[in-house]
Amino acid sequence: MIDKKALLVIDMQKGSFVPETPRFDTEGVVKKINKLAEKFRREGHSVIFIQHDGTDSGEFEKHNWDWELLEELEAEDSDLLIDKYANDCFYNSGLESKLNELSIQELVITGCATDFCVESTIQSALSKDYFITVVSNAHTTADRPNLSAKQVIDHYNWVWENMILTKGRIIVKSAESILSGPL
Repeated sequence: MIDKKALLVIDMQKGSFVPETPRFDTEGVVKKINKLAEKFRREGHSVIFIQHDGTDSGEFEKHNWDWELLEELEAEDSDLLIDKYANDCFYNSGLESKLNELSIQELVITGCATDFCVESTIQSALSKDYFITVVSNAHTTADRPNLSAKQVIDHYNWVWENMILTKGRIIVKSAESILSGPL
């Protein structure tokens, strides 16, 4: 039986990548996600794009421009799309039931924003005993009042590498390391 894994691509939506909130290394992050997605598909694993649905909030309204995935992302018809409604991708969404349906226990996590939706989803996944790989250079955020985006990303990579674990586990690896070896 093939070891079931899923690549999660969190909130890589047009509305998160506007001039008012420039993200760190957007082009590089998108390229890495595209390469990872290609490898996952080729090896028979799932690629799941998660989109924040802000219906009735005035932002990220489903099917509006800001809700759409970045045009540079190479999504395929075989990929799954899951709507989310809070920072945590598991909260009131169909993510956990879809992962259970597909017998997926290992998540490889990428996306935006490191310190909000990516972090919340990682914490939630750990409490649900998933095995997690965070792609250290395939998640992004914007500068914050007291920290640069790069500092935020480096900080969270350090936090995730040094967490006290539940039954699951978490590792932090670069996209290049994942791409050069077996999934």
